[in-house]
Amino acid sequence: MRAHRLKKIIVGTIVIIAGIIFARTIVLAFFYYPESGPPDTGIAVGGGGSNASSSADLPARLIIPSLHIDAPVEYVGVNAAGNMRAPSNFTDVAWYDRGTVPGTQGSAVMDGHVDNGLGLPGVFKNLATLQPGADIYVAVKSGARLHFVVATIASYPYTAAPSDVIFGQTDAARLNLITCEGTWVPGGDTYDHRLVVFAVRR
Repeated sequence: MRAHRLKKIIVGTIVIIAGIIFARTIVLAFFYYPESGPPDTGIAVGGGGSNASSSADLPARLIIPSLHIDAPVEYVGVNAAGNMRAPSNFTDVAWYDRGTVPGTQGSAVMDGHVDNGLGLPGVFKNLATLQPGADIYVAVKSGARLHFVVATIASYPYTAAPSDVIFGQTDAARLNLITCEGTWVPGGDTYDHRLVVFAVRR
């Protein structure tokens, strides 16, 4: 009797552990990327940047009222290939922190996922529906809000997105948002185009 009870306890423990591992795997598969590191945008960075005068000037949230987006901002750099990294999950956006600080002269760049390739919507699922004139706000750590307005929207093949245009324009205080669109490329685990929303500070 005692041996039977011990066997039930062992089996129950194994089932619980297996359930935890399975649940963790599902969460990683649907909401986060593997621990080996997040993917990149497929876009090589370029152009210069501006530094914030203090940490209070750094971005905290991206807000797009017309799309009901109010997302935390991650800070990312580049991978070994020199491409800007993407966010580590599907709910945040990522700011290229080696480039222009939002609100200063130059091209600040943020990116976000359109989905996970399996239908789970990402933060920028509806970015393509933005129209010129739409409002975008960046809330900085000080609590201030920077106001940007969409100027143009463009789509580029993911192997030929112009980094100088996306990262390098310095004629105004710009905010450029990137996401994927087009057809899924199974071998590349990505879509074949990049949508870029170009906005200017008002």
